[in-house]
Amino acid sequence: MARGLEIRRARPEELPACADLYVKVLTETFTWLPAERHDRREFLRSARDEDIYVALEAGRILAVAGFYRPMNFIHSLYVLERGRGVGKALLDHLAGVARGPLSLKVQAANLRAQAFYAREGFVVTERGRDPGSDITWLRLTRDKPSKS
Repeated sequence: MARGLEIRRARPEELPACADLYVKVLTETFTWLPAERHDRREFLRSARDEDIYVALEAGRILAVAGFYRPMNFIHSLYVLERGRGVGKALLDHLAGVARGPLSLKVQAANLRAQAFYAREGFVVTERGRDPGSDITWLRLTRDKPSKS
């Protein structure tokens, strides 16, 4: 784990800050989507049915993940400062609380995320599009945690 990093379930009063982080990272990285598609209400709606985890350093939220426990599905994983091991630490934490193989969806246009998940041992198991959408996604799964 990245040095000095705390990973835990988000507290209810932290959810607005988590939603803000979600929008910030989407805006910076999902450049192929119009900015109006980045809506904090979407994150807060999903948070009702998911376990939200945060990675903090000195009390500052650096990353957030939405985890749908019944399916071991990572609905979201957003990191402010990439390249420091924060995303990997959060992913490893989710693997530790999951009761089986992890899965997630990543947009086909998100090559950086695909490379990250491939390094962490995820493989593509399905391709598709949501009804009424022109955005292609990939479902990735990982049976065992990465050893790196």
